[in-house]
Amino acid sequence: MKQRIEKMYVKNKRVIVRVDYNVPINNGYILDDTKIVASLETIRFLIKNNCKIILLSHLGKVKTEEDKYRNSLEPVAKRLKELLNHEVYFSHEIMSPSVQERVKILKEGEILLLENTRFLDVPNKLESSCDAQVSSFLASLGDIFINDAFSSSHRAHASTVGITKYLSSGIGFSVERELAALDKFLKNPEHPFTLIMGGAKIEDKLPLIETLLPKCDHLLLAGGLANSFLKALNFNIGASLATKDKEILEKLKQILLNHREKLMLPLDAVVGSTYDKNYTRYRKINEIDDNEIILDIGVHTLAKYRLAIKESKTIFLNGTMGLYEDSRFSNGTKELLTMLKDCSAVVVVGGGDSVSAVNHFGFSDDLTYLSCGGGATLEYLIEGHLVGIDCIMEESNVEILDV
Repeated sequence: MKQRIEKMYVKNKRVIVRVDYNVPINNGYILDDTKIVASLETIRFLIKNNCKIILLSHLGKVKTEEDKYRNSLEPVAKRLKELLNHEVYFSHEIMSPSVQERVKILKEGEILLLENTRFLDVPNKLESSCDAQVSSFLASLGDIFINDAFSSSHRAHASTVGITKYLSSGIGFSVERELAALDKFLKNPEHPFTLIMGGAKIEDKLPLIETLLPKCDHLLLAGGLANSFLKALNFNIGASLATKDKEILEKLKQILLNHREKLMLPLDAVVGSTYDKNYTRYRKINEIDDNEIILDIGVHTLAKYRLAIKESKTIFLNGTMGLYEDSRFSNGTKELLTMLKDCSAVVVVGGGDSVSAVNHFGFSDDLTYLSCGGGATLEYLIEGHLVGIDCIMEESNVEILDV
């Protein structure tokens, strides 16, 4: 077992915590603070132990100088302060003598959040290439490193992997919860086991489908994933999102042939149009016109999927049924979540879009477990391990804190 924060002697130490504050922000307003809330247990534990706390996180994609303007973590610092009811200091810099000086004057129980680590990727990708100098500098700020960012643990970055080469390291409470839940519910799920998947690109989800199909009893598809399978079956999907890769289409045909008793595809849809943004129509799946775009599943698909959900003992949801952010195309996702709320199965939700939809419709307290992992959750289910967890020290006989 990996070293856990509660078994490490952290009292009065400078503790660097890699958190996941990659949250949706619009005009400085945080739309979903689920990931921030997930970090609070670890931070409060460190405050209680009089630690000096240095937080690291990325936010968004930062490929140009212009990207920095809309991807600052400063709004997160303000929200974290509100949630903790505790002072949180923010540094606009990451690697500079002033950061070192700021850390030196931190008092016990104080928190310093550094700016978006991916700012270091412009122009030389120092964070994402796990640059040794960056890793060493970040490590120099603390005595102990805690990884509490499960959703970033599939990336070998300086702030997740490189830093562990220089510091005693462990996992925080959020990572511990994620690993325990995924191992408990999905490694050996109770059957019937149903996998429900939506999303845009089949290329991203195909490895998970191939890994879990032999283990599941039903695979229910929607979105671009379903469109690609329908395309492989020679349905006209109009202008809907789907793969154009001929090799992948052939692979999908083979999957359909080998697992046709498990796969469920949409029977009907709610569509938009390429030429009219106000266009909305109901269509059976064999009635899609060339200019129409599938943006939600229909009522007959929901009725079909309800049968599989009703008999399931374990369900893993990854993705949404359509463009749920638009009320015209939200019914499929909302109704499916209602089914999951009312069923008797263990329901695990994995992936940023899925969790956001659950929160959007108010079902966060009604399902068994929400994983914030996104790509990390999928990789853990596929590979069985994550590079950002592999590098953490193994648990040893260390003093357990009496707090």
